[in-house]
Amino acid sequence: MESPRARRRRRARPPRRRALLSAALAAVVVVGAGAAGAVYVTARAHPGGGAVSSAASATVDGEAPVDSATEAAVDREALLAAAMAAVPVAEGAEVSVAVLDPESGEGATYGTGVFETASIVKVDILAALLLRAQDAGRTLTAQEKAYAVDMIENSDNDAATALWRAIGTAEGLDAANERLGLTATEGGDGPLWGLTRTTAADQITLLRQVFEAEGSALSEVSRAYLRELMGRIAADQRWGVSAAADGTDGAWALKNGWLRRSTTGLWVVNSIGRVTSGGHDRLVAVVSRGSATQAEGIALTEAAARAAVSVFAAADDGSPAGGDEGDQSPS
Repeated sequence: MESPRARRRRRARPPRRRALLSAALAAVVVVGAGAAGAVYVTARAHPGGGAVSSAASATVDGEAPVDSATEAAVDREALLAAAMAAVPVAEGAEVSVAVLDPESGEGATYGTGVFETASIVKVDILAALLLRAQDAGRTLTAQEKAYAVDMIENSDNDAATALWRAIGTAEGLDAANERLGLTATEGGDGPLWGLTRTTAADQITLLRQVFEAEGSALSEVSRAYLRELMGRIAADQRWGVSAAADGTDGAWALKNGWLRRSTTGLWVVNSIGRVTSGGHDRLVAVVSRGSATQAEGIALTEAAARAAVSVFAAADDGSPAGGDEGDQSPS
């Protein structure tokens, strides 16, 4: 008999991501110049959903350039790769990170692997529940709200299991993700919501649904509710992408996930959310596996988050991405 996972994999997916995501996650490459001095620019999807997108000025048929001088496209992918080169990764560990500047639509991705979500899937579970409530024209019940608070703020697993059942387990999550635009995320089998598999790029898609109004399947009320809970994480869980945020109130909203795999004894440690750095909001997703300890995994996610945000800070002030290796070491 065909397994539930096999059936889900066989189900048709949209042929491509929605235009909104594609616009944010596209790479811009200068491919040639005409005899009259025109610079031709083409956009291409970047493997792994990462992106660079920075308009290059051009002359057309000898006319004056749009700006005072032709500017080279900013390769955010290259900047992120350089920043990540300074991040210490233990032997056997793997990490992938994606970052997006919502204001400009520019972003980048490092690594293309598929990772277990652990508890970051709880944001996805709540998004799926809110979609179901929207479809029914209702608000969450008092019990659903109680579960949602425990699941997001305290990362309570029993609450997550209750809401996982409420959305229809993996089938319900996968159906919601088709509407949310996630194309590389697959719900875990049976009750194993923590073994849902995803990519850093897909988590940026989810974060856009929560933190951006344009193109979101979630209502403003639903988005505000998710953002509120992600901004009230329990004190002992305020690590991960928050390491890249300014040290001010409201500078982050996040959800972390951590899981020690029984088969290997190694740790899955992930972090997703919105951080404010230098007065600008960035969406950041870090997924990792293979760390020997949870603390090692946390240090890796924090270093990767800082490297991701440095891609934009470096471009703003003209300094090299990532700084020296000491700047990238975990706190």
